[in-house]
Amino acid sequence: MTMPKGALAFPRSEYLRRLSAVKSDMERREIEVLVVTAPAHITYLTGYTSKSGYVPQGLVVSVKDEEPTFITRRMDGPAALHQMFIDRSRVIGYPEALVANPERDGYDAIIDFILDGGLCRKGIGLEAKLLPALTVEKFKARAAGAKIVDCTNAIAWIRGVKSGLEIAMMREAGAISDAGMLKAKDVIRAGCREADASAEIIATLVRGANGKSGTDVAGFFLCATPRTSTCHIRWTEDVFQQGSQVNLEFSGVRHGYTSPLMRTISIGKPSDYIRRLHEGEVAGLEAALAAAKTGNTCSDVAIAFNTTLKKHGFQKESRCGYAVGIDWTEPTASLKEGDMTILKPNMTFHLMLGNWIDEDVGYVISETFRVTDAGGEAFTKLPRELFEL
Repeated sequence: MTMPKGALAFPRSEYLRRLSAVKSDMERREIEVLVVTAPAHITYLTGYTSKSGYVPQGLVVSVKDEEPTFITRRMDGPAALHQMFIDRSRVIGYPEALVANPERDGYDAIIDFILDGGLCRKGIGLEAKLLPALTVEKFKARAAGAKIVDCTNAIAWIRGVKSGLEIAMMREAGAISDAGMLKAKDVIRAGCREADASAEIIATLVRGANGKSGTDVAGFFLCATPRTSTCHIRWTEDVFQQGSQVNLEFSGVRHGYTSPLMRTISIGKPSDYIRRLHEGEVAGLEAALAAAKTGNTCSDVAIAFNTTLKKHGFQKESRCGYAVGIDWTEPTASLKEGDMTILKPNMTFHLMLGNWIDEDVGYVISETFRVTDAGGEAFTKLPRELFEL
């Protein structure tokens, strides 16, 4: 039976628009073919979200072909046929003999395709910093006549400005994030296990909101007393106690796109210190969103937050946020002082204001937003409260 095409997250025209932008960048760099290996970039250009990047695979973009070609492990080929917008003839599965082979691997299949198609007369672009050094050397040796160009973050920067369709998708993810946090307020109680609360919240992130289901589970962090100074750990087997504080960070996911959200919950009355910290953070958050307007810089946003927070007697050591989209973090712009990236309409960021002050003090709040001429517009609608249960 022929593998059917699944419903595309975006119309074909949207993927071709993205490919056109990538090809323009390729021509500027004087490369004929680009080998895309970052999973998020493959998702961006094709709609593919299957978790097959555990072995070599690559999307080969040629300036002369309308559609790219995907080369992957043969067993992962059907997922590509199902999810990608491209014609089935452009999905090539390499044999199992190349898996766990110390001499030849899936990257050799990609190089074979490039050489056989005569695609190395000019330059070959690689996401070199994401590849093993030996793999980069293999490309240089086997395609000796071609110039190898490092294009590691080329697509990441193109992804930075979202289309209207992408913004709509991130709004859907944001609605799921809101639903997950509301579920957290319902299920977190003294006497409840962290694991049980997490299961309920994650189930909500999968079920989704407004008729749109979650299509994946992204990073999920629940850091409760006595671990509130941690930022990236999971739930434990412990039971919430009266007086416990719970710091949460998670995101709904829609076809790879995320809209992360962070909030702090207190089981009982929070300390005066945490309440004052919350008030300062919310004031800083609102100042940062006001500064996140077209033409300002990432540094301007960070300065607005940091200056406001200091007026409340606190400071934050880590950056204030980062570009966000597919698979959470985009490795480009940071909301930190000194990052002079100019903000453009529909750039999207996670304004991440987690503040881990000492070994026994931590607090979180965040918003995911898009840049507009009037400032940052949040995708989530949850009140900016310190939730007291």
